[in-house]
Amino acid sequence: MGMLVNGTWFDDDPPADQVGRFVRPDSIFRDSVTRDGASGFKAEPGRYQLVTAPSCPWAHRTVLMHKLKRLDGAIPLLESDLPKGEGWAYSRGFDDLAPRNGAFHVHQVYAAARPDYTGRATVPLLWDRRTRTIVNNESSEIIRMLNAAFDEFGDASVDLYPEGLRRDIDEINAFIYETINNGVYRCGLAKSQGAYEESFHKLFAALDTLDSRLGRQRWLVGDRFTEADLRLFPTLLRFDTVYYVLFKCNRRRLTDYHHLWNYTRDIHQMPGVAETVDFPRIKLGYFGGMRHINPNGILPLGPDLDFAAPHDRARL
Repeated sequence: MGMLVNGTWFDDDPPADQVGRFVRPDSIFRDSVTRDGASGFKAEPGRYQLVTAPSCPWAHRTVLMHKLKRLDGAIPLLESDLPKGEGWAYSRGFDDLAPRNGAFHVHQVYAAARPDYTGRATVPLLWDRRTRTIVNNESSEIIRMLNAAFDEFGDASVDLYPEGLRRDIDEINAFIYETINNGVYRCGLAKSQGAYEESFHKLFAALDTLDSRLGRQRWLVGDRFTEADLRLFPTLLRFDTVYYVLFKCNRRRLTDYHHLWNYTRDIHQMPGVAETVDFPRIKLGYFGGMRHINPNGILPLGPDLDFAAPHDRARL
């Protein structure tokens, strides 16, 4: 995965605990953009840059929120379009951050924010162009900012974290993060058989639970699409193409789950969502970029998935 140590890039293996479980490091930059600027970062059009990667499900969350809130004119996107080298790579930079030797790497943004930074150089991240620093690199917090802080410059009618549903959204988010969002990574990046099997069983128990839940209701919480659905969708979208094969999550495919598969197509067919999905780059990021799992970098040609096929969710 690689990381910066005192501002210098080093390649290394994914972190694991003593029994081989994958450990996701905490995000370091945790400031907030607010409408009034009381946080030190005021919501203003053109001030912030959102740096993402099409293959990354955590970044995909923010791109989805950015799209649904219609923030294209307020917050420019930079999306990875080159194979991983020293982490996420881009054919262009932004402002005074420029490519070196033909590629711009996201770790350059971290080093610009803190020249002595030590840690992972992850996406997504929200960059403040005025103060030249990273405001935040935690996807769950960035989507909350995009949902509310920039309403003056986007679609204020879209609220994916409504007041009356927040407790239920937070509860299902915690369950899905632990068992599914991060669960697929705990399967794929486990360094012991026991750690893999533990995560594998939790993952498919959770998918079974959600398939049953979605057989009774159209959305995860209440009677509307919310942040909970937005956070689950990127993992489900990648499941059969990536996680089933590369991460050994192979008890069942997503397409074997009647309700989850219809639910995923329902979301994919919402206006604007398909525009955020790029399967060639998803495959490039995983199969081409995770050489510790796929050493030859061969990209799979399949599977053939029809996300445009009719679904049965309207009955709910």
